[in-house]
Amino acid sequence: MSPLQASYPWTTSPLIVSAPMRLISLPRLSVAVSRAGGIGFLAAGYEFTHLAAHLQQAADLLSDFPHPSPRTLPIGVGFILHSASLPLALSALRAHPPACVWLFAPAQPADLHTWSTAIREATHGATRVWIQIGSVAEALDAVRKCRPDVLVVQGADAGGHGLLQSASIVTLLPEVTDALQAAGFGDVLLVAAGGIMDGRGAAAALALGAAGVAMGTRFLASREAEVAPGYVDAVLAAQDGGMNTVRTRVYDMLRGLGDWPEGYGARGVKNRSWEEWEAGVEEKELKSLYQEALGKGREGWGKEGRLTTYAGSGVGLVRGVKGAGEIVESVRGETLAVLRRVGKL
Repeated sequence: MSPLQASYPWTTSPLIVSAPMRLISLPRLSVAVSRAGGIGFLAAGYEFTHLAAHLQQAADLLSDFPHPSPRTLPIGVGFILHSASLPLALSALRAHPPACVWLFAPAQPADLHTWSTAIREATHGATRVWIQIGSVAEALDAVRKCRPDVLVVQGADAGGHGLLQSASIVTLLPEVTDALQAAGFGDVLLVAAGGIMDGRGAAAALALGAAGVAMGTRFLASREAEVAPGYVDAVLAAQDGGMNTVRTRVYDMLRGLGDWPEGYGARGVKNRSWEEWEAGVEEKELKSLYQEALGKGREGWGKEGRLTTYAGSGVGLVRGVKGAGEIVESVRGETLAVLRRVGKL
């Protein structure tokens, strides 16, 4: 049994995790992933108006699911810390403790310790703590101050929010592994994120030292994702993601999300908003055009549209809509097949 399976006994190895994508990863998606032997993360984001209701909905959906740890729900909850209320989060977690939480983007590094400690105390240690990092320095700081159960190592290929400057998991994951071992924290489990779309990427991440993998962009094209049809169209149409996605702060600016800490940006599909910003069009005009695009339905998205399509550089490998459970099972099977094939070399 793998260490992650021991901690999350409903899961199947290799572990596939669905990332907590704000406004998209809600109860249906998180539950579907966990039912398939993965860990589905419910996205709390930083506004917790609906968190208690979402946790209750997840509990209802899981009422017939055999779970050997009745103290917790067999899902995770993801929090974006920079604008979040810890008391509101704790109130919801006490009522329905999840198996784990995923903490990301603190306003100050010390906030990670505050949240980790408070959540462990509120759930009497039942809820395990995952912390997302994007650099070796962040990894070492997190383990020294918080002793997380899992570090989510996010590489530069990831869609949505992350560090503006970072490395791909091909180099970041082994360097983090070596740094943790040298510092005496070699027992901290690592989950790889960023650019993993199928079993080939998952197998590569496991070979690099990951105990499991997290995917976000691939689950945008799942039936359970709460995402607009035009957004899905743009994901399925995108190709050559290294050339046609970009990590920037422009999309946050246009969406009124300018409160992210310095050093963070978000990767999305290049479109007219980004192109015109780069060409020097004024912010006020671009915001006006963005608001107009909100009323255009599916036409608002895509390369010729203006609305934000957060997606990773592997988006060209997303080629169809499937059920979330089917994605988990497919990626798991592909991963095992790749590892078996490589093992014969």
